[in-house]
Amino acid sequence: MSTHPSIAIIGGGPAGLLAAHHLAQAGHRVTLYDAQATVGRKFLVAGHGGFNLTHSEPLPTFGKRYGAHHEAFATYLAHFGPEQLRTWAADLGVETFVGSSGRIFPTADYKPAQLLRAWLARLAELGVVIKSRHRWLGFMSDSPTGLRLRDEQTSEEYTICPPAVVLALGGASWAKTGSDGHWTAALAAIGVRCTPFAPANCGAEIVWGAFFREKVGRAPLKNIALTCAGQTVRGELLLTDYGVEGTPVYALTPALRVALDQQTPATLWLNLKPDLTPNQLVQKLSKPRGSKSWGAFLQQVLHLGPPVPTLLRELAPPEAITGSAESLAHLLQHLPMPVIGLRPLDEAISTAGGVAWEELDEDLMLRRRPSTFVAGEMLDWEAPTGGYLLQGCFSTGAWVARAISGFIQL
Repeated sequence: MSTHPSIAIIGGGPAGLLAAHHLAQAGHRVTLYDAQATVGRKFLVAGHGGFNLTHSEPLPTFGKRYGAHHEAFATYLAHFGPEQLRTWAADLGVETFVGSSGRIFPTADYKPAQLLRAWLARLAELGVVIKSRHRWLGFMSDSPTGLRLRDEQTSEEYTICPPAVVLALGGASWAKTGSDGHWTAALAAIGVRCTPFAPANCGAEIVWGAFFREKVGRAPLKNIALTCAGQTVRGELLLTDYGVEGTPVYALTPALRVALDQQTPATLWLNLKPDLTPNQLVQKLSKPRGSKSWGAFLQQVLHLGPPVPTLLRELAPPEAITGSAESLAHLLQHLPMPVIGLRPLDEAISTAGGVAWEELDEDLMLRRRPSTFVAGEMLDWEAPTGGYLLQGCFSTGAWVARAISGFIQL
């Protein structure tokens, strides 16, 4: 065992790296340990679908994106929110802009790998030591700060006693990036309760018929609205062989999960024409159809081409489709999509579940392990895509760094 003079950070994702950055700037010695060969792997994956760092939404609304934990996140965002994140990126030489959706992106086609390289270079300048391929094995029972580690290259196991610890090991999705959730066993060993993991921001499963799967496959539906449990989200939907995915589905994952857990009907209500009022839709559908098939008619009057006719045949009774203009209008704006499940945990963009909030104090320090702090997706929270997930990780990383600076007297 060695008494380690550096603050130990376990996990090299956004939360851990930002905690290291802030602590080093405050004058602390910092060593970061990660079991993977390189750090920031999930950060790189997060940028594949569009590299938005955060969102421009005003803080009062922004905080509400974190659901039941919005009050805590309002505090974290006030400490390190979107504006502070943009300043941080600019300090690394990465300017940002607000897109038409309100999301905040790096300019000049910056890729996640470029920002990560600049970030790691800055951490090196600040004296942060990064030890890759070093796996955290758990706590020492006879030391209030002791940690057990293993050098994966040599298989050597050793212990350290840092003055403070940040655990930032991620959730349980995208296990190939190192975010596998196996850390729950080490916390359970000291009595820390963790809420079981569940998929968040993931696709929803619907039982399609064989004809639908063969004819449609994967197809987008643009400018739609989805509703579940009274919540409506607009955007683009992707029909897949297993069901549906896309930003509106991801945003409604919590409501779907509650319904599925309670074994009540989990239904997504699809509005194919959210920009039209019911009366406007009826007027358009009341035009003479002539000899046109109803599919061709929908294409002509509403620009609803494939795969909409096939989707209607799959989900609705024939009389609702070929009946009155009123019944068809209602169907086009209230098409029920019965969900039977969510996609597997490892396919999810993020996870719900993690360290239970009652196990932590206001500084995100473990009550059962003073001097050990938790940040990022290890905490039991969830948020929609669009910059809220990354911002949550950055904000909690900055928050524990602030707390540790007060905890340790230099």
